[in-house]
This record gives sequence, structure tokens and C-alpha cells, in this order.
Amino acid sequence: MSLIKIFDTTLRDGEQSPGVNLNKQEKLEIARQLERFGVDRMEAGFPASSKGDFEAVKAIADTIKNTSVIALARAVKSDIDIAWDALKGAEKPAIHVFLATSPIHMTYKLKKTPEEVMETAVSMVTYAKERFSEVEWSAEDATRSDWNFLAQIIEKVIDAGATVINLPDTVGYTTPKEYGELFRFIRETVPNIDQVALSCHCHNDLGLAVANSIAAVENGATQVEGTINGIGERAGNVSLEELAVAFKIRSDFYSFETGLKLNEIKRTSDLVSKLTGMYVQANKAIVGRNAFAHESGIHQDGVLKNAETYEIITPEMVGVSSNNLFLGKHSGRHAFKDRVKEFGIEFTEDELKQAFDQFKKLTDHKKEVTDDDLYTIAMEVKTDSSAVSKYQLENFQVQYGTENVPTATVILKTPAGDVVENSCSAPGSVEALYQTIDSLVEEDVKLVDYQLNSVGGGKDALAESHVQLVVNGETVNGRGSAQDVLQASASAFLNAVNRYIIKVKTIEKKELVK
Repeated sequence: MSLIKIFDTTLRDGEQSPGVNLNKQEKLEIARQLERFGVDRMEAGFPASSKGDFEAVKAIADTIKNTSVIALARAVKSDIDIAWDALKGAEKPAIHVFLATSPIHMTYKLKKTPEEVMETAVSMVTYAKERFSEVEWSAEDATRSDWNFLAQIIEKVIDAGATVINLPDTVGYTTPKEYGELFRFIRETVPNIDQVALSCHCHNDLGLAVANSIAAVENGATQVEGTINGIGERAGNVSLEELAVAFKIRSDFYSFETGLKLNEIKRTSDLVSKLTGMYVQANKAIVGRNAFAHESGIHQDGVLKNAETYEIITPEMVGVSSNNLFLGKHSGRHAFKDRVKEFGIEFTEDELKQAFDQFKKLTDHKKEVTDDDLYTIAMEVKTDSSAVSKYQLENFQVQYGTENVPTATVILKTPAGDVVENSCSAPGSVEALYQTIDSLVEEDVKLVDYQLNSVGGGKDALAESHVQLVVNGETVNGRGSAQDVLQASASAFLNAVNRYIIKVKTIEKKELVK
């Protein structure tokens, strides 16, 4: 079996999904889980794009020890310098330099001739090599590029020091046959291609990302770039869990394997879903909630007699436990700590106390608390443990009736310690609640997106709300959970506002230190 390296770009390309906005702490939690999952390389971000991204990449580079941490950079000296500043504390730092090679990109975006593009690529790879021992070079929009030009530029960047060559299907345009032939052509045409690893990076605009990636591997690619749950720009990237499980289940056909720990798939998927607010569709392969559900009577009968009649993947293989143990109101702190520890989340004593207190409050209303409930509680505490003074929801009440206009009354404690109160009416309960909160916070707030989902099943399931706000001109995501949907909604709204405040206060504090 040939080992295929996995290059995860959830924190870079995945975060470019419309509506996704992760803070440093959330990126760090995902990075830790990706390390546990066993990815070979993780692209932590694009440090030159913003100060926040630089700090997140630096924090990941300083924390992760067993996985190579990579930063994206344009073929520009300043980008490469900033990437080095962010990554120099990493155990295995690497850089990913990209430059478009297709005629349409060179003409309209870069406004450069092919000769100028080639010169820039060689120059910047040479410059990056002075700092990084591992340099990946990507021919952006490779699948719409001239193949002979690709072969020429690849040969030159290899001579300049590139160690990985990536041929991305940037707009998800190619087919498996075409993509496989491209890799075969490059392998047969570029004389020094044996000095580097070949990588593929497929987008899913036509739903062909997994098939295209497999075609690339069959024709010489030794690294696959993708994301958890297939998130990413537009229709997303190749779904890494789908690729890994396909190689495992069809090992009789594919002579490839990855180093991923398949039983960490569900946990990794859940974490990314919760923190990004991008819920996994029910019929999503491998990780969708229907992946192991059978409604047809014929199917149910077959599965009960022999699971292999309709299940080619066991739930346990991907980390879906069939023995879901419950905690209840009589469960103690020790049992709670042991269960949370299994999630791989590292808590301080104060964070553990906060999470345990929330758990005990939940048991007053819910007889059996599931792993999904615990995971939701744990992640809320872990990703919102800043000591900065924030808005706190003291109390709220919503009056609603089929013949009445919904009216919300909210009491808030402000970051300054003042207690404020107001009431507003609106056509809907959530709208009335949000208008009231908006009237009480000092920041200029605009609601962009609102989502509501249940955690697990049953009438006593937790409600989980995700919102996206524009706070003082800056896009921020918020998340909240509670048994009551209105309380979850209010918590999500305030969580987004508070995340903005935390970010501003943190920047102000750093400026004072300087």
C-alpha cells in the first residue's frame, strides 16, 4: 500500500467559506484536533491577510508539535517574510507559495506575461527557500493552464528549491479523466519531477472533488489537500474523511492508504461543524446523521439480520459509538471530568468548573445528558473563557400569542457594570428579542444570518443557535445553546457582540504594552 500524505486546509481554505469567521482560540482547538486526527500537514492560515490571522497562525505554530504547520503566501516577498515570522516557532514549519498560471488569470488578474509569471515564481521560491526547508509551490488554476507552460515553470521552480508541486483545480472545472492525464503528463514531461512530491487540491463545484483527487493519486500524486466536511470557498473542497474511508473500504481496489485515525472522524467533523456554524447535511457521506440510519422496512430487516446487507461502513470505524453512555444529575465532578477528557479538550481548573456548573444546571431539566450535550457545553466554555468584561444576560421575557404582537423585555449587565433594561415589539419572537438586545448594546449591530439546530434528538434536546453579525462594521459569528430556543438565540447574539469586544480589548491591551 502506498501512503498518501494528507494536507488539511480547513483553517485556511475552509475558513474562506462564506459566513465562517473563526477566532484564535477556535482555530487553536481545531488545530489540536487535526493533530489528533493524524493529518500530515495543516495549513493554519494566510498570515499576511490580517493581524488576526497572523496571531492565529503563530499560536498554532507554537503549539502543534507532531504535524507540519504551513502558512499560505502570495508570490510576494512581504508575504513570505510575514509567514516566516508567524511560523519560526514551529517544530516543522513550511510555506505554501501560489501564483496563477492560466491564461485568464495571467491576463486579467496578474496582468503579466507568461515570461514574467515564470520569473516571479522562480524568484519567490528561491527567496522562500532561504528561510524554509519545505516549500510548496502551487500553480493556481492549473487545470485551465497550458500544459506545456506548466511543465516549463514547474521544472524551473523545482530547480529553485520547491519540494512540493501542487496542481489545483481551483474552480472545480476538471473531470477525473482530464485531471489524471494532467498528472501523468507532468510526471512524464518534467525531467526533475522525481525530486518533489506531487499534490492535488480539488474544489467541488461540479461535485467531482473526491473522484478527481483519487484520479490524481492514481496518476502519481502523493499528497491530497482538502478540508473536514468538505467546507471551503463556493461549493467547498475535497472532503478528507470521504477520501480516507474510500481508500479503507475499497482497499481491494485502491492500493493507497492515509495515516488518518479514522475513529477520530466524527469528533473532528463535529468540532469543525460547531465552531464554523456550517451544519453537516443529513445525507452527507461518512458524517451525516443519516449515514447509518435506515428507514426502509426492507433495509431495517436486512441490517438487523446482518449489518453488512446495507452497511459497508461500521459506525465505530468513524468514531460513532453505539454504546452512548449517559450522565445524569447524580453524576459527580470526577465522572464529568473523565468523560470530557475523552474529547481531547484541555481545560484549566476554572474552565472545568464552569463546564461542570453548566452541566449540573442542564441535569435539572434533562434526565440524561449525552456526549453531544457535553461536547456542546465543553466547547462553549473553552472558546469563550476570556477574562475581558462583557455583556451578560441577566434576565429576559418574551410575551407571545397568536392574537398578540410578540414583545420582549431584556435586562443586561454592560461591560461597564451597569444594569440596563428595555422592551421592544416585533412581528416575531426572535426578532423582538434581537431588537431589544440591539437597543441595549452600545455597538452598531446588523444581523446577517441566523440558524437554529438541535443537539441530538428528543423533546428535551438542547437548542443550538448560530448567528452572524456585523458589529461596528466588522463581521463576527456567535454561538449559543440552551434547552429553550429563545435563550439559545439570545446567547448567540450576545456571544457575537462579546467576541467583538474581546477582540477590541485585546488589541488595545497589546497597544498599551507596546
